[in-house]
Amino acid sequence: MRAIVIEKPGMISVQEVPKPVVNDHEVLIQVMSSGICGTDVHIFHGEYLGSYPIIPGHEFSGVVEQVGRSVKRVKVGDHVAVEPNIACDNCENCLENRQNFCVNWQGVGVSMPGGMAEYVKVPEKAVFSIGNLPFDEGAFCEPLSCVLHGIEQTPLKLGDRVLVLGAGPIGMLLARTAKIRGASRITQVDKNASRLQMAKDYAADETCTNLDDLKGQTFDMVIEASGSKFLLENSLHYARGGGSVLFFGVPKNDLMINLNPFEIFSKSLKIIGTYTSVRNSMQAIRLMESHQIDVRPLINPVLPLADFEQGVHSIVEGKPGVMKVMMKPQQ
Repeated sequence: MRAIVIEKPGMISVQEVPKPVVNDHEVLIQVMSSGICGTDVHIFHGEYLGSYPIIPGHEFSGVVEQVGRSVKRVKVGDHVAVEPNIACDNCENCLENRQNFCVNWQGVGVSMPGGMAEYVKVPEKAVFSIGNLPFDEGAFCEPLSCVLHGIEQTPLKLGDRVLVLGAGPIGMLLARTAKIRGASRITQVDKNASRLQMAKDYAADETCTNLDDLKGQTFDMVIEASGSKFLLENSLHYARGGGSVLFFGVPKNDLMINLNPFEIFSKSLKIIGTYTSVRNSMQAIRLMESHQIDVRPLINPVLPLADFEQGVHSIVEGKPGVMKVMMKPQQ
């Protein structure tokens, strides 16, 4: 089968590799849609977890082609998405329902072969039916799951005013989720004007390209959705006294930032971190099925597998109109 292989940071190619062979508890999926995540970009640049060589891709959906002998819940022909974080279910963290901190963690597309390939195998427990959702939408199951988990960590209340820093696909999903959770007003900041135009139609009530345009406003909750050093360091300034700040964007793994502890103390701020998700996949699928969260406007462009590196560069360069780059391994 054809697959994208990141051989080492900065070195990528399309290769012919063996088609996976499933064991008794695994499912073989023909990948129909696979989204490029910011984490994939970090892996490509050597800035995140990951082992090399690696087939990337942890946001994908497809059709079940084969199941192992012990598989009970999933059958051939099912349309499915995958929860790529594979927990052992037996360590101290797993036993206390903190599977996202499993000490024996494995990640599809990070430490295990991922979905930037024609086929991928995963454990049955990681597979979820997407019903009648189109494959491009089903591929959003993983990023939306992470967004839902992140918002669930916050004290967001009905009527809160929320500032979202960043208007990429994740920033859009965070803004939309905050809105349906009860936020009364969403303000979104991004230097990319084309993204802000979309943000106005998606969830934002107010947008600006520069933090200076906020003119001293403060918010009940600030969400940092980019991983940018500048935005991380400035996020606290825009939280009201007693407010909260959610660090959601994925920074480089060696990034260091400067925060003023007196500001945290004097404003009694809550600083919240969030990491992946904990069984939020069914929530994500239901919200997409109901179109309470509509991911269709976020899909652009759609590319064949061979154009993976082009897709990465279009994200890094912030090209106008580029949001979730969706790869089609079967084309």
